[in-house]
Amino acid sequence: MTSLDEFALIRHWNAGRQSAEQLMAADVRLGIGDDAAVIAAKAGRDWLLTTDTMVEGIHFLPETMGDADIGYKLLAANVSDIAAMGGCPLHAVLSVSVPPAWVPARMQAIYDGLYECAARYGIVVVGGDTTASLAHLVLTATLTGHVEAGKAVKRSGANADQLVFLTGPVGLSAGGLYGLMPREAGDARSGRKPAPPERLVRAHRRPSPSVRAGRLLARRGWATSLNDVSDGLASEAWEIAEASGVRLVLRETALPLAGELAAYASQCGMNPLEWMLYGGEDYVLLGTIRREDEAEAKEAFRAEGMPFFVIGHTEVGPPGVVLEQADGQRRRLDKRGYNHFVKG
Repeated sequence: MTSLDEFALIRHWNAGRQSAEQLMAADVRLGIGDDAAVIAAKAGRDWLLTTDTMVEGIHFLPETMGDADIGYKLLAANVSDIAAMGGCPLHAVLSVSVPPAWVPARMQAIYDGLYECAARYGIVVVGGDTTASLAHLVLTATLTGHVEAGKAVKRSGANADQLVFLTGPVGLSAGGLYGLMPREAGDARSGRKPAPPERLVRAHRRPSPSVRAGRLLARRGWATSLNDVSDGLASEAWEIAEASGVRLVLRETALPLAGELAAYASQCGMNPLEWMLYGGEDYVLLGTIRREDEAEAKEAFRAEGMPFFVIGHTEVGPPGVVLEQADGQRRRLDKRGYNHFVKG
């Protein structure tokens, strides 16, 4: 297989993955194999476009991710961005830069994971690019989606005296990553880490973007602002606060803490709040909603079997995020989360 040229490899990794019926259902007139894909336009819809890159050694390590997990998570990160706008994911384009160590069989596993995610969310892969890399694997996925015209939910729509909500628990992915990572040099704690629960490992390797929740919020017009929790709850809350010009007050006692996360943090001598606020990669949705819509939204989410947690409110003040602690005291949350260009 190593003797195959670029185009033969592309065919090998993609052949037979999607049927003609799937392509037609996604309005694909021409998919993989030409200079560009051809997609039929839809009336009454706005297009959504997003892209995400994963780099070996920065976003994943052999200790933390299997090869198929990498492909799955790459596409899932893009799906979450579409979900955060209230949209439906549609078409994906994948570009890969492959170093010598990543033999075709390993790349096949990457594509297995990517197509597994695509099948789960009804996405059609329509093209991409393949190049060589000297040292590290670099993967970029670009995803289209659509939403009803004028219905895309932005970060900038929050107003004072609204409620802040989450569509799921946070901190699970960070807890899973902590358990999967080897101890760093100089760590004073001796011995092996306790093995992380399967729910935490899966949250890190195979996240579940909140497409159904985003669609419900957009269709009903409930979310005044929306963001996906990719870089950490505190960081995403800051993005809404700054875009909307309001202060977000999060209640510590209202943050959804999963039982497995609490138990694992206790075993490791860690504070789960750190993972919840600053861990990221949970891909649940954070947003704001008018107080008068709270009861109806909660009932609709309950009927759909989806969680909906009110975790705070917005108020007039300089844009920022504060945490209201169990004792009623407030502390300003740092604008901190995952940042590629800030270390430490």
